[in-house]
Amino acid sequence: MAFVNNSEIFPASFQAYEEFLKQNTVVTGTPEAAMLERVGNRLRQAAEKWLAAEGQSHYLDDYAWEYKLIQSNEINAWAMPGGKIAFYTGILPITKDEDGIAVVMGHEIAHVLLNHGQQRMSAGVIQELGAVGLSMGLGVLGLSPQTQQVAMLAYGVGSEVGGTLPFSRKHEYEADEYGLTLMAIAGYNVETAVAFWERMSSLGGSSTPQFLSTHPSDDARIKNLQKLIPQAKEKAAQIK
Repeated sequence: MAFVNNSEIFPASFQAYEEFLKQNTVVTGTPEAAMLERVGNRLRQAAEKWLAAEGQSHYLDDYAWEYKLIQSNEINAWAMPGGKIAFYTGILPITKDEDGIAVVMGHEIAHVLLNHGQQRMSAGVIQELGAVGLSMGLGVLGLSPQTQQVAMLAYGVGSEVGGTLPFSRKHEYEADEYGLTLMAIAGYNVETAVAFWERMSSLGGSSTPQFLSTHPSDDARIKNLQKLIPQAKEKAAQIK
C-alpha cells in the first residue's frame, strides 16, 4: 500500500529531521555518540549485504543515513523515512552496551527499510477518504447534526481500533523480526533483545490494553522475539 511516493516523503522527512536537530541538543564527541554511529554503520552494512543477497543492491540508493544522539531523559528512539534516526540519552541506561543499542537500532532501521512510514501515510489517506464518504452519506440521509457527530466519532474509533492500531502493531512485529536478522548479520548477539525488553518491561510500561496500543505488550513482544531468534541466526548464516 503506497499512495504516497518516497520521492515526496524523503525530502519532507529530511527537512523535518534537520528542524528537529536544530531545536534539540545533539550530543557529539562522546563515547556514547561514537558507539551509536558505529552501531548504525554496522547495521547499515548488514542491510546492504542482505539486500545484495536478495538481488536488490540499489534499494538504498536514495537513502541518507544519520544516527544522532539527543540529550533527553525520555526513554525513546525513532526513525524517519529515508534513514534518519534519533536516539535519546534516556534510553542508554536500558540498552546498557553496544549489543543493547543494536537491538533498538536494528528495530528502527528495519522500520525504515520496510517503508513503514510510507505505509502509515497511505493508511491515513484511506482513513480520511472513508471519513469523507461517511460524512456525505449521513448528510444525504437527513440525520441531525448531533447524530452525524456521534456517527463520525464512532467511525473514528472503529477505524483506529480495527485498522490503524493493528496495522501499527504489525509494523512493530515486522521491525522486530527484520531488526534481529540485521543484528545477526552484523555480528551482534541477538539474545540480548530478550534481555533488553525484559528491562523495559521492568520499568512498568503502559497500562493501556494491548488492543488499544500501537505497540505490542512487552510480554507478547518478548515471546515473539524468543521464537524469532533461531530464525534470525539461520538467515544470517545463509547470507554470510
